[in-house]
Amino acid sequence: MARFFKSPYAPMLFMALVIVLLPLFPLSNFHLRMATLLFIFSVVVLGMNLLMGYAGQISLGHAAFFGLGAYAVIVGNAHYGVSPWVGLCVSLFVSGGVAWVIGKPILRLKGYHLAMATLAFGSIFSMFLNNELQITGGPDGMSMHASSVRILGLNARMSAYWIYGGVLLLVMWLIANLLNSPTGREMRSIHDSETAAGVLGIDVASTKLKAFVISAVLATLAGACFAIFDKYITPESGSILRSIEFVTMAVVGGLGSILGSVVGTAILIVLPQFLTIFHEYEHAILGGILIVILIFLPRGIVPSLARLFAWRSK
Repeated sequence: MARFFKSPYAPMLFMALVIVLLPLFPLSNFHLRMATLLFIFSVVVLGMNLLMGYAGQISLGHAAFFGLGAYAVIVGNAHYGVSPWVGLCVSLFVSGGVAWVIGKPILRLKGYHLAMATLAFGSIFSMFLNNELQITGGPDGMSMHASSVRILGLNARMSAYWIYGGVLLLVMWLIANLLNSPTGREMRSIHDSETAAGVLGIDVASTKLKAFVISAVLATLAGACFAIFDKYITPESGSILRSIEFVTMAVVGGLGSILGSVVGTAILIVLPQFLTIFHEYEHAILGGILIVILIFLPRGIVPSLARLFAWRSK
């Protein structure tokens, strides 16, 4: 049993169980929407965790890749009548290319220099979304006219729940396989020490670039899924605040933890819904809760609790 919980596939199996059992409870359209958004945003945070928690790099501009996927789907559909699913596939290739081009120079930087470089990239993309009215619709955003996807005769909300739940499980499985591969072990060694990794013969620059490109593609995938699900997008989805939100989700859940990515996303998606009763104090209370979590669970929720339970079981 202990070996099972240490397996990188355990979080995927746990989430599969949650996804299957959750519809057994009476869920409103609001609950289904929250669950679906949790699945979609968890995909971004899994990519962020791969980059930060395993490869040891930081990005404050990943909302740009999220926005790229979202706008590729909606702009292609609204202006050119392209199927959203075709737009999704094209956006993944474009995102990978953009991440490779900008990643080669900026990943030479370290620490806060790298953070500022990715922040600058995100700022430029956010300005583009706000200012190019003819392409992106400007601050008012854009809507999509494609019909909702339905599977197995289910309604649109329930169909979206199963589709994006499946996407999340697929991404978790792919990341678990990656972490078990030589590339995953190289990423973890770079996280511990780039110098030591280089001495051992690891191509540090190439491995960091792989982590950056994969995380960018996952952010784009999530952005495209979000646009197809919501059918409306604004520049807020590609803003700096969104990038910071992704980083916060990864840190709160726990860096270096696949399940932590989902838990951190759930905290920042579900918790604000319960705090709306406090009206103008909502954000202050949310900030206070996050501070308490990071003080008492400094490694993030999942790794800190796992370490606590392991210590008490001895």
